[in-house]
Amino acid sequence: KTTKKITSRPPATRIVLPRHKFSSKMVQYPKSRRTFCKSDSCKKHQTMKVVQYKIGKASVCAQGKRRYDSKQKGFGGQTKPVFHKKAKTTKKITLKLQCTKCKEVKQVHIKRCKHFELADRKGRSKGQPDW
Repeated sequence: KTTKKITSRPPATRIVLPRHKFSSKMVQYPKSRRTFCKSDSCKKHQTMKVVQYKIGKASVCAQGKRRYDSKQKGFGGQTKPVFHKKAKTTKKITLKLQCTKCKEVKQVHIKRCKHFELADRKGRSKGQPDW
C-alpha cells in the first residue's frame, strides 16, 4: 500500500486591481425609454425618444472667439497655449430625451465609454455614431 503525503499549501495570493467607474466596452442604449416628464402638461412617466447629443457649430461672433482672433492677428505667432497632453481615451455621453406627448426635451448624462450605440431591443442598429 502506498500512502500519499498530504501537504497543506498556503492560499494563493491574488492581486485585486481597482475597478474603474466606467466600462471600456460598447454601450447599447434603447432608442425609446419610459421616464418621468416634468413639464406642466405631463408630470408623469411617459415614453421618451432618445437621441445622442451633438455639439453645435461654434459661433464666429462669440466674445471669446472675437478676442482670440484679435489677439492672433498680426506678427508674433501663437499667442495662447495649445493643449497637447490629452489623457482621456473615452468621452462622457450626453443623451437628449424628448417626450412623445408634449415634446419636452431633457438631457441625461451617462458614464464614460469608448463605443456608444443606440440600438433597438432586438439587435444592433447600423449607422449609429461609434466612437
